[in-house]
Amino acid sequence: MSKVVTPEQAAAAIPDGACVAWTTAGLCCFAEEVAIAMQKRFLETGHPRDLWITHSCGCGDHKERGFNHFGYEGMVRKHVGGHIGESPKLGALVLDNKVECHLIPQGVMTHLWRQIAGKKPGVLTKVGLGTYVDPRLEGGKVNEITKDDMVKLIEFEGEEYLYYKPFKIDVAVIRGTTCDENGNFTMDKECLFLESLQLAMAAKACGGIVIAQVQYVSKPGTLHPKTVKVPGVLVDYIVVSKPENHLQTKQTYLNPALCGDIRTPLGSVPPLPLDERKIIGRRAAMELRPGAVVNMGIGMPDGVASVAAEEGVTDVMTLTTELGNFGGMPAKGDDFPSTWNSECTIEHPSMFDFYDGGGLDICFLGSAQTDKEGNINVSKFGTRVVGPGGFVNISSTSKKVVFVGTMTAGAEYEVKDGTIHIVKEGNIKKFVPRVTQVTFSGKYSQQNGQKVLYVTERAVFALEDGEVTLIEIAPGLDVEKDVIAAMEFRPRISPNLKEMPQEIFEPKWGKLKEIIGA
Repeated sequence: MSKVVTPEQAAAAIPDGACVAWTTAGLCCFAEEVAIAMQKRFLETGHPRDLWITHSCGCGDHKERGFNHFGYEGMVRKHVGGHIGESPKLGALVLDNKVECHLIPQGVMTHLWRQIAGKKPGVLTKVGLGTYVDPRLEGGKVNEITKDDMVKLIEFEGEEYLYYKPFKIDVAVIRGTTCDENGNFTMDKECLFLESLQLAMAAKACGGIVIAQVQYVSKPGTLHPKTVKVPGVLVDYIVVSKPENHLQTKQTYLNPALCGDIRTPLGSVPPLPLDERKIIGRRAAMELRPGAVVNMGIGMPDGVASVAAEEGVTDVMTLTTELGNFGGMPAKGDDFPSTWNSECTIEHPSMFDFYDGGGLDICFLGSAQTDKEGNINVSKFGTRVVGPGGFVNISSTSKKVVFVGTMTAGAEYEVKDGTIHIVKEGNIKKFVPRVTQVTFSGKYSQQNGQKVLYVTERAVFALEDGEVTLIEIAPGLDVEKDVIAAMEFRPRISPNLKEMPQEIFEPKWGKLKEIIGA
């Protein structure tokens, strides 16, 4: 008997109060067709309502897609995820105390699915110690109405750990390329595998159902067994999607280079203009080394990847994304978190096994706020909470961490004459006495022996003896006038303070290979 149903029938199978878990990374592997049907049904009937929705990675396009379909009062009671910033409609309900919300590190979420699938007691890890998910700070709770504890601090064998509790999943909604009529599920045109198998198993372990959105349906027995990522016995309903509701990324329907079918030339990628972003990218890239395994975050860290490509060093290291891709070049903008020309794609939870186990040699991450103790905030902006995504896992387990960003927000710069000129100072200082929320703990980093740098357009800082320390300044700039005055605290100043290399402020550089020994 075929398991194929209409989107409307799939939405009707989701009861009020259910915990619904989704695969998603932006819009990669997100079952948009099912979400649209759920939204339509709620607006017409008021059901399903009081849902608990959960996911590991961000979900949405900052507009209408993704979890924005659930941005209606009464539809969702509780949200548990790694990031909510791409779903402003749902985020507004959280901000207004209309939806309970826990924001948990992305890697922990992926590992919770496996624990739930195996009926294990939960996730025990050091990831999150000293950050806002630590119960001694905020416990991952986002607003006033969120009262239940999902994270506990425990001592095991004389060491501190965080214990993340499992919960019951009633419905798993996954997305792939093809299902046969028995439900066997492939993902060959998807950019990522994510955690489709683990979520399907978790739902089944809880006595729940699995809904699979795909593009195609085939006859039973026609799929190669090694391409099947979820066995048919785990799939209850199959929904065939319209093409426009089955995007590879936020903006791309199907690019064969993003799913590994072809390799596309990358030499045509235009270099960055000579501005503050390129200066930061060049100085940060000087920390790369041949053979390194690297993670580059979204936003300002994109500049590091662009510089590496322009300088011709991408082939001497392995770039990775936390979603599961090794090699190639992480895509930018609305095509993130896909990868151009990935050499290998593994499942999302397995990539975080690799990261948590110390597999990263260096990571480049953005920084919204930095304080005197080296703490970083990227998860809360004023009253708006977006969550950490993979930031907590990545920053707390990489051997070296390089945070990149401008010293102030809203500044205007001109790069010329071998230095950077501050044409207009920014109106928001990003180096503050105390960050609004601790997404990276300087204290725990120092205890773990990490090397930590903070690279800006006009200065470089290091975390030394538990304190942010100025170690480099742009040529021609004044420490007091151009650096200290742009901060809300006075950093330590290294007795060996030196200038940033003048060459990185020139139109042509071409020295990265020599600097990193490539």
